Amino acid sequence: MFVMQVERNALISKRAVAVLLIVYTFLLQCIQAEYCDTRSEDKNTEVNTGQCIDTNTMALMVYNENDVLPLHRQERKFNFASHDIIIKQDWKGLGVAAVVWDAAEVLACYLESHTEVVHDRSVIELGAGAGLVGMVTALLGGQITITDREEVIEYLRSIVEKNVPEESLDRVSIQPLDWTKDLASFSQTFDVILGADIVYIEEVFEDLLKTLIKLSRKDTLILLSCRIRYDRDTRFLERLKEHFVVEKILYSDKMDVNLYKAIKR
Repeated sequence: MFVMQVERNALISKRAVAVLLIVYTFLLQCIQAEYCDTRSEDKNTEVNTGQCIDTNTMALMVYNENDVLPLHRQERKFNFASHDIIIKQDWKGLGVAAVVWDAAEVLACYLESHTEVVHDRSVIELGAGAGLVGMVTALLGGQITITDREEVIEYLRSIVEKNVPEESLDRVSIQPLDWTKDLASFSQTFDVILGADIVYIEEVFEDLLKTLIKLSRKDTLILLSCRIRYDRDTRFLERLKEHFVVEKILYSDKMDVNLYKAIKR
């Protein structure tokens, strides 16, 4: 009797594991489908190292680093301004702040194609996260202040120091900036303000707006790269238009990312 009970429990456990694996696979494929729905019809097309996975295949597969969504990869590799950039991501430790979002790639590509925007200009990046845009700005000759929340600074500094050549590091300043409380410590204005995917937390939209207003002048160029996910994102842009002239200057169909230019009214 006891042996039969043990065998029955073991069978139930095996079935439970099998069900969990199926559910996990389904959820992963749903995430992949959402991530890739605006990419090329060829699911194997790569953007830098961001590769979409064919979600039509339902088989369980052994873990492969190349088959993991870019946001969850341990390492991302890029090449901008003839420099290799390697970013160690830390999704588990720092979450959304320690991964490279599509909006950052789009903005970095734009800057590389329009070097005059940042070259020899004072630039600040808000919510820099993994620092891709800020590092590209430094490589293109900009005097860049890279900012994010205090808890991200150590990670951000390690990424920058590993990737920015020594001859360019003197153009880089890394400082904490929480829009809700640190704004008073920033007294200067900048020629250019950059932000990649920083329009997503509604609770700090007003603080972000106040930050943009304080750090800008009449001739300051603001570039915001973002994916419009929710109605609240559009509402922020409408709020922004009350203080700035806002224009969409680029749309990446492949990444479903918009690039907006804003200049103070």
